[in-house]
Amino acid sequence: MNIGVLKERNPGDRRIALTPAVTRQLTARGHKVWVESGAGEGAMFSDHDFLRAGASIAYSAAEVIHRSDLVVKISTPRLDEVDEAHPGTAIMAFYHMAVAGPQIFQRLVAREITAIGCEIIETDDGRLPVLAAPSEIAGQMTIPLANHLLRSSSGGRGILLGGSPGVPPAHVVILGAGTVGTWAARAAVAAGARVTVLDIDPEKLRRLVQHVPHVATALADPETVAEAVASADVVIGAVLIAGARTPHVVTREMVERMRPGSVIIDVAIDQGGCVETSRPTTIAEPTFVYRGVVHYCVPNMTADMGHSASIAIAQAMMPYVLLLADRGIEDALRSSRALARGVYLYRGVCVQARLAAAWNAPCQDLYALLSGGEHGRAPAQQS
Repeated sequence: MNIGVLKERNPGDRRIALTPAVTRQLTARGHKVWVESGAGEGAMFSDHDFLRAGASIAYSAAEVIHRSDLVVKISTPRLDEVDEAHPGTAIMAFYHMAVAGPQIFQRLVAREITAIGCEIIETDDGRLPVLAAPSEIAGQMTIPLANHLLRSSSGGRGILLGGSPGVPPAHVVILGAGTVGTWAARAAVAAGARVTVLDIDPEKLRRLVQHVPHVATALADPETVAEAVASADVVIGAVLIAGARTPHVVTREMVERMRPGSVIIDVAIDQGGCVETSRPTTIAEPTFVYRGVVHYCVPNMTADMGHSASIAIAQAMMPYVLLLADRGIEDALRSSRALARGVYLYRGVCVQARLAAAWNAPCQDLYALLSGGEHGRAPAQQS
């Protein structure tokens, strides 16, 4: 199979979807990998590194796309990238389709693209194995960010996250006990902060406490969230509903009751944000202040951790890219329920009911499409 790797063009994004190590796995199996020249520079991978791994270098995004049956990238494809793809091309990326807007959806439909969303690839036990990779890094990034944003010169309260003798530590409130929340809690405890984690799922809280002792936990309801947020020096939004827009767990009124100089880091901004006052920011201008509260709301915040994020994401994507390459798009989707759950559109036809309802589009069953229009069955095998 011909596999294309594009340069990420969002401002400040230094990541690349496939590393030389993963490229080597593909080329060793006889697949052709086309890498856009300079695509790996932000992640500290040179064109020469990819050539040594057996890849071929292309000198424009258009050339990569034209040569590829499967295009792999991280951020949502740009409209001009979709327009270059021939009908039937598969594009694998973190689409965050719930907030991507109708234009990209309509263009994918028009070009008859098979759109595979890395963020909704889901195993039988409910894990999101590809999304977990950047989520682990994002969770760890929140605490150094919080430490910086709490400084007086950053507009914060001038509080040391871990405190010191005679000086109490900061109170970090984490909303969500999934991957981001767990790694944020681990880093916050290690930094010496006082940590409270809230979630609607008691089983998630139980698992978190097993892995991260010394945290306080509570079931999340509006009253509990309001009380915790009001006492927080730092609020980390780590709420996720896979494939759906994130609900506003923290209301505007809750934010307005926070103390001036408090910090909100809304990691959920990728899916719309879990704080009502949040709005997307950029790596160049990552924060804004609302009623004295510092907000950090950078979508795809791991874009600023180019090398580590690229390695983690490429490793997480590798089993699915190998499966697609080895077996072909259709057979790979038939053989892996996890991968099939990640399909937004198959050859331009929406196969996600929630997405179809959001954009008033028709929806069909993926397995019926794969079997040529007859009623299909889910595969018995999990990959």
